Amino acid sequence: MMASDKVPMLAEGHRKLTEDVRRLKLERPEIIDAIEEARAHGDLSENAEYHAAKERQGQLEAMLADIEDKLSRALVIDPTTLSGDKVVFGATVTLLDENDKEVKYQVVGQTEADARVGRISYNSPLGRALIGRQKGDEVEVTTPAGDRYYEIAKIEFV
Repeated sequence: MMASDKVPMLAEGHRKLTEDVRRLKLERPEIIDAIEEARAHGDLSENAEYHAAKERQGQLEAMLADIEDKLSRALVIDPTTLSGDKVVFGATVTLLDENDKEVKYQVVGQTEADARVGRISYNSPLGRALIGRQKGDEVEVTTPAGDRYYEIAKIEFV
């Protein structure tokens, strides 16, 4: 992925990332205080508290940089403004599996994906298989549990 690529996400995902940035920035002073306190204990070469605090500081800064990068490239999409007969980012798709059991997924961004609540990433195997398809199309997806077959029963923009 190129650095200038847009990162599609729903408004809810954008809010969550913005909240994560706020929370991480609030943690910065605590880490700086922990580093200062550990420094005061003397010899830094064998100071576990110092090394742990410095490691946490590095992790925090890396997470902040990653989230801020995503936010700077965010393309916030409101599914209610979309329409059409093809599966696109933000669409909610009702699928029928091989046993005609209904499953429903919304195609979302990577940071918002949670299959347990019916949200799959557009980059996931199923998400990639669904994008561009229409109602009535059959899709085949290779999963760790084996090949799965679905028929698209309904496409909604909610």
